Amino acid sequence: MKQQRIPVAFGAALVLSGLTVVMLWMIVSAPRAQAIPAFSRKYQTSCSTCHNNFPELNDFGMAFKKNGFKFPKDDELFVKDLPVLLGAKAQKEAFPKAIYPGELPGSIPISFRYSGFAQYNNKQPLALGFVPRTDLFAPNTFTIIGAGSFGPTLSFWIDDDISTGGSGADGGLGDGYLRANDIGHYLHLPKDALNVRFGQFELDLPFTQARTINLSDYDIYDQASFVNPNGTGALPGTTANPLMFGTPQRGIEFGGYPNDGNFSWSVAFVNGSNDSPAMRNSKDVYGRVAQRFNLERDPKVRKEVQAAGPTGPRDHTSLTIGAFGYYGRNELNVDGTLFPGLSTIREPFYRAGADFRFKYRQFELWGLGMYGHDTNQALNSGGTGFVSATPVTFSGGFAEAEYWVYPWLIGLMRYDVVNSPTDFLNGVSRSATRNRFSPGVQVLVRANIKLAFEYQRRFEEPVPGTITFFRPNGFVVGTDFVF
Repeated sequence: MKQQRIPVAFGAALVLSGLTVVMLWMIVSAPRAQAIPAFSRKYQTSCSTCHNNFPELNDFGMAFKKNGFKFPKDDELFVKDLPVLLGAKAQKEAFPKAIYPGELPGSIPISFRYSGFAQYNNKQPLALGFVPRTDLFAPNTFTIIGAGSFGPTLSFWIDDDISTGGSGADGGLGDGYLRANDIGHYLHLPKDALNVRFGQFELDLPFTQARTINLSDYDIYDQASFVNPNGTGALPGTTANPLMFGTPQRGIEFGGYPNDGNFSWSVAFVNGSNDSPAMRNSKDVYGRVAQRFNLERDPKVRKEVQAAGPTGPRDHTSLTIGAFGYYGRNELNVDGTLFPGLSTIREPFYRAGADFRFKYRQFELWGLGMYGHDTNQALNSGGTGFVSATPVTFSGGFAEAEYWVYPWLIGLMRYDVVNSPTDFLNGVSRSATRNRFSPGVQVLVRANIKLAFEYQRRFEEPVPGTITFFRPNGFVVGTDFVF
């Protein structure tokens, strides 16, 4: 899903207090209700079965997703909305002389998600243009989500933002893919050792941005590499690479999590042009591996996959460590219009990083570090060709903690940092390093309705045409619900 956030100021403490009182009254006084998205309808269960703090998946939700949107064990016993069979079992025996039988969801597997935000802006310099101090309600996204299975080995996911960023704004497809599960079975590989999905999808990131619990994006995911081709006041060169980790890609992905699922791997071949049409013939490759260490002492508990309960999370105490890498070859001047008379520019680039996640009862801590490197070229003195220039590099990441005070009340603290000498030379920030702190509170009014609060203390930005800087700190209150 597309994320568009507007920074807001901390001066809304009184607003927060008032909303908190109203919110607590709603929780205490109103009757219990269960969320009713597609999977809740199919299994007649609460959203909290798969989510500790939607849309974040708990251990059971991850197992459900990995199993092709089916319960990890005895799925047919829990289904309340029986599927429509597309063929008789005898057709399976007759294949390939008959169409292989499949199934359709018993009811149309459609869900909806809506989010909006009330905001309080700090006072910005007039050189940036007038920005109102308050915006009592800013609609952000309304999304249609369709997901389910076409039988034991095929699953699908489609989410489309009908609107994003405000009334009348253009939406667009987020993820839209078909996945073949456990095809390694035909090669006598362990269960789920090999799966394939193709279409448009978020990369197998350590931490999703498309379905994040946060009100703002991870800064490192939105980092792109650009330089000034004229070299005026910035690092000279030709690099103009729009790739951002937080945007869906178009391609095909191979991956798996054999046997117990504690080890996972994936390799994807993608266009490398975000969710836009292909810009070049060459394709990029992304890979990730991760190992989860189950730290539960009781052997029986280690083998169980428990859903969240009335008292909160029931995830295993665990530590997950992973690594990922992305390699591509950006191409510019393909049609000769950027630098007339000169050849196509090919600039290899890569991203590499590592991540971790620790879970212990009602506490979670996770983080990621990433390094980016783009080969950079510049026009030679005669303007007849290109020579190597200073590479465009950046590094950074984030760390975030989450704690359940109650099953419905969650506190968060997040720190983002990006070090980009190129951005500094381009005048994006006062120094090469940009960072921000984002403490927050989230409240599950119901299993499918959430109120979220986030304060953002940001890095200093320059005021255009001056030598002064300011911090666009902010505060936002968000509503999020699915049905």
